[in-house]
Amino acid sequence: MGETEKVVVRLNDGGLLKGSLRDFSPGLPELSLEEDATARTLPVRLEDVKAIFFVKSFEGDHEYSEKKTYGTFRTKGKRVFVKFKDGESLVGFLEGGVPWEKGFFLSKELDTKGFYLLPADEDANNIKVFVVASSVSAVTVVPVRVKRT
Repeated sequence: MGETEKVVVRLNDGGLLKGSLRDFSPGLPELSLEEDATARTLPVRLEDVKAIFFVKSFEGDHEYSEKKTYGTFRTKGKRVFVKFKDGESLVGFLEGGVPWEKGFFLSKELDTKGFYLLPADEDANNIKVFVVASSVSAVTVVPVRVKRT
């Protein structure tokens, strides 16, 4: 048996599901979510998902204000700004290779279902986010500014 991970699944229709995933694979058309509130296992089509937030806890810290900056010394990968079709956005570090070709838009030819983003703020409740490619309108690589002496 695989390890389960706490997740908050944001749906394209604005819905939200909280629960645990077992053996998530971005290549599959569906994920199985064991809902936290009911312990029922729900099938969720990946095409209905905006993003999957792998979290430390379901409650989070409502007093905490997440930082939307990259910091100056951390390098976890390419710095990116993700804009969703619904207008929301995320900042973070791209985990793995760049899932697009020319420009800042995801390439349909790459046949990628999505990509992992590590949050810019390590103290936030999110551990990592799987961003579903079909819910994204644009991805921008944010250049690292080099201080000149």
